[in-house]
Amino acid sequence: MEFVKLEGRPLKGKELELLKDFLKRNDLDYDQGIEYSVCLLDENYRIQATGSAEQNVLKCIAVDKSVRGTGLTGSVISCLTQYEFENGRSHILMYTKPENREMFEDLGFFTVLLTDDVLFMENRKSGFKEFVNRLSSESPAEALKPGMVIGSIVANCNPFTYGHRYLVEQALNCCDYVHVLVLADNRSSFGADERFFMVREGIKDLPRAVVHQAADYVISAATFPTYFMKEKVHAVRAGCRLDLELFGRRIAPALGITKRFVGTEPVCAVTGHYNEEMKKILPRYGISVSEFERMCSGGEAISASAVRKWYEKGDFEGLKGLVPETTLEYLEQKKKGRRPTG
Repeated sequence: MEFVKLEGRPLKGKELELLKDFLKRNDLDYDQGIEYSVCLLDENYRIQATGSAEQNVLKCIAVDKSVRGTGLTGSVISCLTQYEFENGRSHILMYTKPENREMFEDLGFFTVLLTDDVLFMENRKSGFKEFVNRLSSESPAEALKPGMVIGSIVANCNPFTYGHRYLVEQALNCCDYVHVLVLADNRSSFGADERFFMVREGIKDLPRAVVHQAADYVISAATFPTYFMKEKVHAVRAGCRLDLELFGRRIAPALGITKRFVGTEPVCAVTGHYNEEMKKILPRYGISVSEFERMCSGGEAISASAVRKWYEKGDFEGLKGLVPETTLEYLEQKKKGRRPTG
């Protein structure tokens, strides 16, 4: 049977509605944020197979029951992979149902982590090992010696504030070294490279704090797809567990991490839930979790969202007392169209 290829960046209008309906019949939702979709259509313009991409993540892959086993999944993956490569993305990820493991392994994907609810895969056989090796290579030799008390902080820092710095300082009071992993998500107001730069500059006077770009293996609520889970509350919980189990099972042991530090979360319910899950899951892997009260300014907890509001207004006086001088300088330069790097 010949199939017609329909592409959209993303699909819109009637074609998007056809795609949503097809996914629904296959127990999937159309995930928000999709930037590209490909559909294979029969002679009656009916979708027989589809797949989508958002940044370097493949998602919403489905094949009609009547044509499963005919190689259409491979055709869809081939189209999506070509799209990713054309956009300069060689590292491709996938989150899917555990029962799909054998099928996607046959198509060239490798398991990063499998939980009861989620299968996390990538197209690189040694991708995670290379990531861990990079983290180790960025660490001082002293921090890798037995007997050291090693802590960690995982944060978006969008942008880096005095509150973030306060958390690092508190963690250093309890540890010999602290690894600060800055999330790699580029859907934040400030890009991954920008946020890494601000964190690095903001704590460069704290030599026992080691800053890393977290790459694709530290998963945020913003990047975890929920399209294959009907119960969205359960999906949020599954995303938290995937991230925390990957950290506990594979990242922390490689760096000798036995402590993780977070700030209290009075505003964001998702982050608050994540912190509670962290307290349940990480101790199973020998990692204690310490939660510190957020640093305040003017009687209110310092938050990156408040900083972003002052920044959008161009009110840099309002930012003083909320961000370190290094962040303030970066934001001023960015507002003028100049970004310091290095």
